[in-house]
Amino acid sequence: MRRPLAILAGVLLTGAFTLPASAAPGDEDFTIKDPRITESSGLAASRQHPGIYWTHNDQDTGAYLYAVDSSTGETVATITMTGVGTPRDVEAISMGPDNQLYVGDIGDNDGVQWPYVWIYRLPEPKTLKDQTIKATQYVVKYTDGTRDAESMVVHPRTGRVYIIDKHEDGGHLYEGPAELSPSGTNVFKPTVPVDMWATDAAFSPDGRTLAVRGYLGGIAYDWNGGKLKRLERISVPLGQGESASYSPDGSKLMLGMEGAGSAVVAEDAPGAAGSSDSATGSGSSASGDDGDASGSNLKVGAIALGAACVVLFALRRLFRRR
Repeated sequence: MRRPLAILAGVLLTGAFTLPASAAPGDEDFTIKDPRITESSGLAASRQHPGIYWTHNDQDTGAYLYAVDSSTGETVATITMTGVGTPRDVEAISMGPDNQLYVGDIGDNDGVQWPYVWIYRLPEPKTLKDQTIKATQYVVKYTDGTRDAESMVVHPRTGRVYIIDKHEDGGHLYEGPAELSPSGTNVFKPTVPVDMWATDAAFSPDGRTLAVRGYLGGIAYDWNGGKLKRLERISVPLGQGESASYSPDGSKLMLGMEGAGSAVVAEDAPGAAGSSDSATGSGSSASGDDGDASGSNLKVGAIALGAACVVLFALRRLFRRR
């Protein structure tokens, strides 16, 4: 009876694993291969170019951005920003409305307390090639003095910019003005606590979820109009974890590392796999997009696999009795 049992097992397991689960461009693990990128500190998914992620070093020889093809790990375009000063500590990048890239020169390498920091904005190029693009530079200060920060996000619907300061015991979400001004100073004020030693953050594509990551873990929040509600914990790869971005369809949370040949790991987006590890005790509806097909496929696949295991166990007991 072993051969029929083995055949049946193969059929059941094949059915469980061949459900529709094709990967969308840009939602799988990849490794950044460009030897120039040794301190990838931010990550932003392109909306115009499937599978492309923008990144940067926290310290570089110039004001550079790199477009990395997640299918190969290779850099397919290098952008040189003009119209900005010499970058000091570039820690974050985010895609805003209308395909505008925002770059956060907001860190404090070597413990320097800058009296102000900078944000740069530039249009994402429609053609991926090495080129120079003029950026707008914004001066940023905080209402409560200087601070270290590595996380900057732009709400995908409103375009408002937020910064999370970096404290081992947790920081705060800082809200910028409704619209940044290239003249004068843009003042950011603290609004709500963030229970994370934050190294980066990302909005889901629909703007409903804010994912905040650190070196040892992460937290997903219901955005709730900026009045954050904790949803669930996020698992992150251990190490010098410095970057985070949602995949373009919101099904994955892409978590990057620093170092030469650094890895970007794709995890199920908060709520996408029906996680019950929610601080509110509920399963969480914090997925990036409503009706996420990828999350549904994962759920169906898990159910099918579980059913297959139950059937196999029952048949094995039945055949043993014979």
